[in-house]
Amino acid sequence: MSVEHINTETLNTKMAHVLSHAVKVPGLIFLSGQTPVDEKGALVPGGIKEHTVRQACLTNLGKVLTAAGSSWDKVVKVNIFLKNMDDFAAVNEVYLTIPSNPKPARTCIQAGKLPFDVDVEIEAIAAV
Repeated sequence: MSVEHINTETLNTKMAHVLSHAVKVPGLIFLSGQTPVDEKGALVPGGIKEHTVRQACLTNLGKVLTAAGSSWDKVVKVNIFLKNMDDFAAVNEVYLTIPSNPKPARTCIQAGKLPFDVDVEIEAIAAV
């Protein structure tokens, strides 16, 4: 089986020596969790809504999908990790804007602690 590791220069590459932005195997792409950081690795200003979309999790996942030759229409599973489950409604409001309809299967959990103490991290699995 062929395995392709994907890193895109349009994202923060500070962690590229530790992880791949995505790993593609025949038929599937596994996207690493994206946190609300910009391309320089700095936390995006704002609250949970800004962290979920603008220059953040969903936007970054879209960049990885493009680099991997896929799109939101081919996402089959999304996992959302929240620092505080009280943010669920706000994240859901932003999540509804992803350009996939019907929406992919999804799990949302409250995580004990996320990297760099961010409030949200989102990962996905997509078809090629």
